[in-house]
Amino acid sequence: MALVVQKFGGSSVADAESIKRVAKRIVDTRRAGNDVVVAVSAMGDTTDELLDLANEVTPIQDPRELDMLLTAGERISMALLAMAIKAQGLNAVSFTGSQAGMLTDGKYGAAKIVSVTPGRVQKALEQGAIAIVAGFQGFNQGTGDVTTLGRGGSDTTAVALAAALKADVCEIYTDVDGVFTADPRVVPLARKLDAITSEEMLELAAAGAKVLHLRAVEFARRHGVTLHVRSSFAGHQGTFVYDPEQGIPEGITMEEPIIAGVAAEKNDAKITVVGVPDAPGLAAQIFTIVAKTNANVDMIVQNVSHAAEVPRTDISFTVPVEQGRTVVNALQAEQETLGFEALQYDDQIAKIALVGAGMRTNSGVSAKLFKALYEAGINIEMISTSEIRISVVTRADMLEEAQRVLHTAFGLDAEEEATVYAGTGR
Repeated sequence: MALVVQKFGGSSVADAESIKRVAKRIVDTRRAGNDVVVAVSAMGDTTDELLDLANEVTPIQDPRELDMLLTAGERISMALLAMAIKAQGLNAVSFTGSQAGMLTDGKYGAAKIVSVTPGRVQKALEQGAIAIVAGFQGFNQGTGDVTTLGRGGSDTTAVALAAALKADVCEIYTDVDGVFTADPRVVPLARKLDAITSEEMLELAAAGAKVLHLRAVEFARRHGVTLHVRSSFAGHQGTFVYDPEQGIPEGITMEEPIIAGVAAEKNDAKITVVGVPDAPGLAAQIFTIVAKTNANVDMIVQNVSHAAEVPRTDISFTVPVEQGRTVVNALQAEQETLGFEALQYDDQIAKIALVGAGMRTNSGVSAKLFKALYEAGINIEMISTSEIRISVVTRADMLEEAQRVLHTAFGLDAEEEATVYAGTGR
């Protein structure tokens, strides 16, 4: 008997019929001889609707009360799913995040899991029941309050449960058949991957691939959890995300292509600090100020110093667009101290990345990328690399074209268009 953790996103439980379909899949897994634990998201667009409702009440929400409000969505779906399973003849017990032992720090809206004590979940399994856990939420022992894990937090809930329960596999159900070489909504000829390393998946998620949440991939890699990303709308085998040190999942043959996929993100802004005195310690001071805003800095480029009596340079970096204005305000407040000349802010940019472990041993990837974008008339504004990733910044209105161009240039196109069943791919 295996222990399987399954996660179902909002599009998979969007309405009553969808919930009944998901319940049948869970029941089939249990009747196949497996113990089953399920993490479930709020139905459809419930979280967005609750946020809209909160904004109608007041434009500035108390973080504690907002978390209390948003966790209601998962409580609805977990209870309905448990009811649907019972209607199909098996026992199921639903648990909130706190009841399932998801202990977090006290940061409302983006809490991090500090430990998992799934005693009640284990007891339910021992009694032959299917355990249904509300995703996206936890509990802080210090404050005694419920917390939310941020967008995509249900993925993290599922992986954390799988790690704590030592599950055989964590199945992430979504509205596409697995992890593709690109977003099939943008690149219709994207190919499904049978398997991908956790290292490559981490880079794709960080670069904007939405099929898996970045924190969930990090958690899975750290705790050795094998992920199986698959569709809740079809019975096909999906994509295994695995640690190479633990070996390739049984029955999977790896092709080991140079490029695993193309990922993109358009919710970034570029900030350029113009005319920074080129002296030791200035960059450290700038990014210390940025860090105090809790902004997540991604790409950083520093230009060569301008020839002048006092050498000066420009420093450009990208942050999520929702954090951009906060960072600009913080830097402007310290302009006199830092001595820079001006700030430039650009929120009409986009980031595109090529990811593949094969880059380590194959030359010419950068040259092919630059040539493909040049021939398509797409300008590059910033470049960043790692061992297995090349990222570039371009204009936001060129992003979709850039994805299709690079996908074709690196021979990733499939012969038939991918199937997208519903939703947004999460």
